Amino acid sequence: MNLTRRNFVKKGTIAAAGISISPKLINKVSGMQAGYPVRLGAPVPGKFQDPVEWIKAVKALKYSAAYCPVQPGAASELIRSFRNEAARNNIIIAEAGVWNNMLDPDETKRKENIRKNVETLGLADEIGAMCCVNISGARGEIWDGPYPGNYAKETFDMIVETVRKIIDEVNPERTFFTLEPMPYMLPDSPDTYLQLIKAVGRKQFAAHLDPVNMISSPQKYFDNTGFIRECFKKLGPYLKSIHAKDITIMPELTLHLEERRPGLGSLDYGVFLKETSRLKDIPFMLEHLESQEEYLLAAKYVRETGAKTGIKFVE
Repeated sequence: MNLTRRNFVKKGTIAAAGISISPKLINKVSGMQAGYPVRLGAPVPGKFQDPVEWIKAVKALKYSAAYCPVQPGAASELIRSFRNEAARNNIIIAEAGVWNNMLDPDETKRKENIRKNVETLGLADEIGAMCCVNISGARGEIWDGPYPGNYAKETFDMIVETVRKIIDEVNPERTFFTLEPMPYMLPDSPDTYLQLIKAVGRKQFAAHLDPVNMISSPQKYFDNTGFIRECFKKLGPYLKSIHAKDITIMPELTLHLEERRPGLGSLDYGVFLKETSRLKDIPFMLEHLESQEEYLLAAKYVRETGAKTGIKFVE
């Protein structure tokens, strides 16, 4: 709001009359949007059998979201203790990751991989994670590789059938199954994600956002601000967890894009955080860094960027 002489007199008159203006109204008038505090999280070093020690480690790093601390096959009592301790300390378990090829050309391996997804979705539901996440898979030997078959109509149908099978077998109550977008397999854009959500037709199938993984052209790279907004506009109602990375374009032929630590690329983190803050309790998770020092630098950058744009964080 421009504090002109007229506005100053008007505000003084209102105050003198004993009329209070809510912060929400002030934000609306001034064009600012307070939003919700963002839940930042990242991998926590160490393996934990004691949920109290795990909570201490998470809180020492000032995170309010965390990756799933146990693996499928853990005792139900241990899983329950982690779930209860997380809830007691206001820590959200963001996701349980699978990371295998649900479309493996070897049918035996494919069945084993699907079974791992069923087990991990069951774990995510039992521990109260926001989601279980995997990639859709690749039609070749490399589990996340670029193959022409990744975009075949038959592949789309296989993904739909596989996701339905996993969800129907587990029938989760607390959590959702999600697919992380990738640059050369489905879903590779907000629109293809929406197509999959509609085709799967299961309320426990939701969305996982990684905008960097979908920036696969100079157009998206140089207008990543607009692309981030498009992602949230289309996928916002379905989002359960977010991966936060950065990206840079290299002066090499042909097109060469590289992942970077947050702050070392060109992703518009101000808009990224602002759009995230419009959603309540959606984990904003750092990943793919090689050392704890790098995670601390990434978290520092994210928090400093948030401070510059009026974004608060849950601690």
